[in-house]
Amino acid sequence: MGYRLSKIYTRTGDAGTTGLGDGSRIGKDAPRVTALGDVDELNSIIGVLLCEELPDAVRNLLTGVQHDLFDLGGELSVPGGAFLKATQPGRLEAAIDRYNKELEPLKEFILPAGTRAAAVVHQARTVCRRAERSVVALAQSEAVSEASRQYLNRLSDLLFVLARWLNKHAGHGDVLWQKGINA
Repeated sequence: MGYRLSKIYTRTGDAGTTGLGDGSRIGKDAPRVTALGDVDELNSIIGVLLCEELPDAVRNLLTGVQHDLFDLGGELSVPGGAFLKATQPGRLEAAIDRYNKELEPLKEFILPAGTRAAAVVHQARTVCRRAERSVVALAQSEAVSEASRQYLNRLSDLLFVLARWLNKHAGHGDVLWQKGINA
């Protein structure tokens, strides 16, 4: 990376535009920038999650996800870029299957709660869904790789399963929704 980030402020964005990886400039309110920001926020909340006590296998999985999200961010920062590989969503599917096989089938909706780590995973899941919506919205007007849309869709599923798994692993279990509990 060298000295690419030796100067942090450039003042080039003061007029409401930002530079993309291909050297072009677009408005900071453009769908591409929104998608980039949502993916960045998702990566950040996963960073917060990694501050929690986690089993090594989960920590390694999530660290790999952070690298994948940087690949996705790179892809979004270069219009027409395709940095994610078609195999990356499949890697998430394998992890979903691995963790989900240890869980009881769901018969009720669950609340985004339980242990602190599980709650943070649920928060990451909701940010992931927003990032997915932003990427899908971008794809309505510009080319976006199929792998990027698939990756975010699988990642939100993985995060749901991991939240349940972490609760179970901590001896807590799911927090079931009770319809009308306060009626």
